[in-house]
Amino acid sequence: MRNKTSSARGTETVVYQSSLTLSTATLAHLGDLLRGHLKKIGSRWRKLPPGKIAAIVLAVLRHDQRLANMAGGNGVSATTVRRWVLEVINLLAARAERLERALKKVARKGGHVVLLDGTLIRTRRRTGLDNRRNC
Repeated sequence: MRNKTSSARGTETVVYQSSLTLSTATLAHLGDLLRGHLKKIGSRWRKLPPGKIAAIVLAVLRHDQRLANMAGGNGVSATTVRRWVLEVINLLAARAERLERALKKVARKGGHVVLLDGTLIRTRRRTGLDNRRNC
């Protein structure tokens, strides 16, 4: 019986590089946030340094790179990359201005339209008496 977990004959791992335009300030800021977080939680080590983790996370968030692609090219698992992405999102969210303060600031400056998030979420249209504008 053949081992089904082995790779097919003649296949090789291919790693490709792509260009990611980031300011050094952005990368340094996110790397510093990660370093501070790791120190705060007492993490002794990570597979990659915080600066490299920051670059991987920004590639996933800004350029929609697949987790498996970023994982394979950097010698970590896709689960690890997903954990790093969620960790960075939580770090950035903790530093973000609260919604009510941001909306008051927009109203003071005379703003009319506010984009809260670019995430598309499925909604169902209400029917009957509950048929009103969805937010």
